[in-house]
Amino acid sequence: MKIYDELVARGLIAQVTNEAEIKEMVDNGKAVFYIGFDPTADSLHVGHFMALCLMKRLQMAGNKPIALIGGGTAYIGDPSGRTDMRSMMNKETIEHNCECFKKQMSRFIEFGPDKAMMVNNADWLLDLNYIDFIRDIGSCFSVNNMLRAKCYEQRLEKGLSFLEFNYMLMQSYDFLALYEKYGCNMQFGGDDQWSNMLGGTELIRKKLGKDAHAMTINLLLNSEGKKMGKTQSGAVWLDPEKTTPYDFYQYWRNVNDADVLKCIRMLTFLPLEEIDKMDSWEGSQLNKAKEILAYELTKLVHSEEEANKAQSAAQSIFGAGNSENMPECKLNESDLINDAIDILSILVKAELVPSRSEARRATEQGGVTVNNEKVTDIKKLYTKSELQDGLVVRRGKKAFKKVLL
Repeated sequence: MKIYDELVARGLIAQVTNEAEIKEMVDNGKAVFYIGFDPTADSLHVGHFMALCLMKRLQMAGNKPIALIGGGTAYIGDPSGRTDMRSMMNKETIEHNCECFKKQMSRFIEFGPDKAMMVNNADWLLDLNYIDFIRDIGSCFSVNNMLRAKCYEQRLEKGLSFLEFNYMLMQSYDFLALYEKYGCNMQFGGDDQWSNMLGGTELIRKKLGKDAHAMTINLLLNSEGKKMGKTQSGAVWLDPEKTTPYDFYQYWRNVNDADVLKCIRMLTFLPLEEIDKMDSWEGSQLNKAKEILAYELTKLVHSEEEANKAQSAAQSIFGAGNSENMPECKLNESDLINDAIDILSILVKAELVPSRSEARRATEQGGVTVNNEKVTDIKKLYTKSELQDGLVVRRGKKAFKKVLL
């Protein structure tokens, strides 16, 4: 199976323009494609995961990825899929976030001469002359068509600033600049970016002629990827300082039964033949599938060594191993009163709950165990000697820490 058909089989492609030509280019390693990333934080999260995996797959097939960092468009903010205006960031924050992105992307994409490129649209957007830009680029866009675009749909109801209204022109101009500077002939994006992407394709044709090769592939990066990128506690980051390898593993280990095989198909690099055999899995077999998903993705993002540690820690929590690699919380002598500490303080110190009131509620409702024994007494104390041996403290089914002195 060639790469384009594999992308379709994995459920990655929602719709395209010029499918026959795109298929020929991708399958023969002729695509120079870009995906944009807005540096709105100092870490990528799993909402970006599908795009990164896609870039890796296509590079492995001989195509050339361009990771476009929106250092320029970040000054405006993408209104797509939002009901409010993004917070403005200063130059230093944007530049710092861009550097963090490059470091994290390097785990997925091989950068270098004749390999992947990372470029920043600040290089051409920040030096634009407004009058020249509006005359040259703005004249190619119909306001009537822009107002019908999906990316503005939600914002029109609550108010759309003229600043954000410019975003489509900026993103479209990115494709033109990448086409002229680097021979970029294909763009990828999420479903809510479709109008912006078509705008870029049309802009190239209007400026350079109908024969200009500019393709668009639309992927469900946002509707699927962003949904996977959020949990009850917020974003799941790719930076190990923000989300530890263990917590990253646990996030994927706890995906919904209905999503696990879809995630394996879209995000892992396991052969499709192997994944297809899992389609009939039910019940406890789905737990095995979740372990496979969690291990493969942790290995991809954090290394095989960290994936092994995370898996070992997870198994130890369920009684299948030791607690050597379990996430730890180390207390200080100053945390003790008369050489002991109560269960509520332990839960707060271990960051298993945000407050003592939440710790009290979880304990009284039977959601807390220590060394596999349920604790319901909110005044339960643990001594200095017990802490030196280490306590495995669990809140609910997903949150665990080894607490020691």
